[in-house]
Amino acid sequence: MSESHPEALLREVAALPSLPGVYRYFDAQDQLLYVGKAINLKKRVSSYFQKNHGGTRTGHMVSKIVRMETTVVRSEAEALLLENNLIKTLNPKYNILFRDDKSYPYLKMTGVPSAARMLAHVTPAPLAANFSRVSYYRGGVGKKHHYFGPYPSAWAVKEAILLMQKVFRLRTCEDPVFNNRSRPCLLYQIKRCSAPCVGHIAAQEYANDVADAEKFLRGDAQGVMKHLEARMMAHAEKLEFEQAAELRNQVAALSNVLHQQSMDNVQDRDVDILAVKVQGGKACVNLAMVRGGRHLGDRPYFPVHVEDAAGLLDDTDAETDSDTAALQTAVEVQVLEAFLSQHYIDVPMPPTLIVSEPVSRHLLKVLSEQTGFKVTAVHQPREQRRAWLDMAQTNAALQLARLLAEEGSQQARTRALAEALDLTLENLESLRVECFDVSHTAGEATQASCVVFHHHKMQNAEYRRFNIEGITPGDDYAAMRQVLTRRYSKVAEALNEAKHAGATPTGIARLPDLVLVDGGVGQVSMAREVFQQLGLDLSLIVGVEKGEGRRVGLEELVFADGREKIYLGSDSAALMLVAQIRDEAHRFAITGMRAQRAKVRLGGGKLEEIPGVGPKRRARLLQRFGGVRGVALASVNDIACVDGISRELAEEIYRALH
Repeated sequence: MSESHPEALLREVAALPSLPGVYRYFDAQDQLLYVGKAINLKKRVSSYFQKNHGGTRTGHMVSKIVRMETTVVRSEAEALLLENNLIKTLNPKYNILFRDDKSYPYLKMTGVPSAARMLAHVTPAPLAANFSRVSYYRGGVGKKHHYFGPYPSAWAVKEAILLMQKVFRLRTCEDPVFNNRSRPCLLYQIKRCSAPCVGHIAAQEYANDVADAEKFLRGDAQGVMKHLEARMMAHAEKLEFEQAAELRNQVAALSNVLHQQSMDNVQDRDVDILAVKVQGGKACVNLAMVRGGRHLGDRPYFPVHVEDAAGLLDDTDAETDSDTAALQTAVEVQVLEAFLSQHYIDVPMPPTLIVSEPVSRHLLKVLSEQTGFKVTAVHQPREQRRAWLDMAQTNAALQLARLLAEEGSQQARTRALAEALDLTLENLESLRVECFDVSHTAGEATQASCVVFHHHKMQNAEYRRFNIEGITPGDDYAAMRQVLTRRYSKVAEALNEAKHAGATPTGIARLPDLVLVDGGVGQVSMAREVFQQLGLDLSLIVGVEKGEGRRVGLEELVFADGREKIYLGSDSAALMLVAQIRDEAHRFAITGMRAQRAKVRLGGGKLEEIPGVGPKRRARLLQRFGGVRGVALASVNDIACVDGISRELAEEIYRALH
């Protein structure tokens, strides 16, 4: 194995120290292959080059290594943290990767000024700043306000907000709405808000409700119940029967909520339940959350490169059924530990984990050092914890089965399309389709879209939009000519250079296997002209022509190379895939066109050009008023209410937009 590697690399391996550290392998294109940690760098790295791995995945990876980087650290714990930070940021090909760009949502409760400040600020009308607001929030957590969560989904946060309205009647309206109300809104009428905006509740009474809500969210439901009952009895003794009746209703509502939430367990306040399932070369980690003693739901995670990472396990020789079962368990443990190491780098971690597989003590020690408190993992729980884990395992199995079914269906569609169009491919995984569509409103704000289908799924990161200019408004053919020319002119140049150099086309010089055009004979003819001018293969172009009555399932495929157009059939898997890609291109073009149209009509581009309006202030304006149109329709007073916008700047913004 070592004979195929550069001498410089082997000398570097031989000179490694016997210290803990992290190693990184690179291929000939300088792409990162693998990141690993070791207690003894010399022993661990040498094992890759001394053993004969044969045709295994490990052997395939080792055969690609031409360069190596190492970092020596003080302990195995530091090596583990560095390894997973590098994995999460660099996305190596042969490591298990958990990629989730969505941050967790929180329930946000705005902070209120101190009692002294509230008393000192005498005002004839209630101010929003003195009455805490509950709202949905996603982003960085600061110290100014109170945040509860994280929650596994937006739905869970909205359920919690609804609970705050039903039981504690806290306000959810934004500050400008609060400060400008002259009478209660509908939420007061349906008993979901106590109407502090018009003085229907005293500031101190409202503060008591806020304090009770915070206690409830932290898991002290029984304490809140006792406090409400005590307040109710105190009002009754003072013959304040209306206030007592309000508190009685709150007690009844809270009691009803606690009765409905059968998953409550006052002993476990903050717990994460993690169940892993591996099957068919894929894996699912189901994460369920308990916060404040309440089960908030779950979220599935699907790591990539599971097959490659599983092949890098030390024990890859499975000769018996027991060996296979042991390897399966080892893979599940590896997936779970990879999730724990990567997920909690930037996500708050609870002190207790309930896990479907045993977790190493060393990893728990490292996580404890990272979080600043002791983290424990329960592998074989009992009673309520057992019920939670069983539910998480069931959901992991269901989510993985759904993923495998979807991927199987998508692969079948890819195969059907390749067969229907006689595409010669060594690997269906490599089939790349680019689809184009044009969208405008009566010629206004014309935009073209290019969406990409690759590896059996849509590749959102590779989508592109093109602003079409210099054409007669409404001329779809000219728009298609422009977008195809802009997209493939550089590709044609790179192909010619590769041809003259006698090299295999790669990177930008690689054409897609199929170019779909949303349109019939006219659009295909325009695409053919562009490809002829650029010297590209006409057989790549296929038009998707609407059927009779523009009904879905009756589309016909039109070819640019002279072949007769074909109808695949309404139940054809190939046509389903073509329709899926075409519809995605249409959606992407329409959303871009609408955004461009709004910008053209309202001068949205002026917002960034206004002195003093940077990215943060612009984001606040758009969030407050729902977009550029809302900002343009707002008054100077409304704009000045936005955090960080002075009266002078509000006037400047108003003048610029009008």
